[in-house]
Amino acid sequence: MRFRISQNTMKVTYDPEVDVLRIVFSNMPVEESDEDKPGVIMDYDRKGNLVGMEILDASRCVENPRSVEYAVQ
Repeated sequence: MRFRISQNTMKVTYDPEVDVLRIVFSNMPVEESDEDKPGVIMDYDRKGNLVGMEILDASRCVENPRSVEYAVQ
């Protein structure tokens, strides 16, 4: 399955109070959210484009959710 991601600036946030890592691909409003896998919520705009995702209990899934490594290849 392929997803079209908008050309907006990507944002990554982590909320330690609720242990949620959020990645936003687009500023488009979220029309629908699906829990694709347990603890992974995918957000879509009205056209079905992926606009963001949330990882619940992020500290269990990511070694250090407060750290982001960025690379362009």
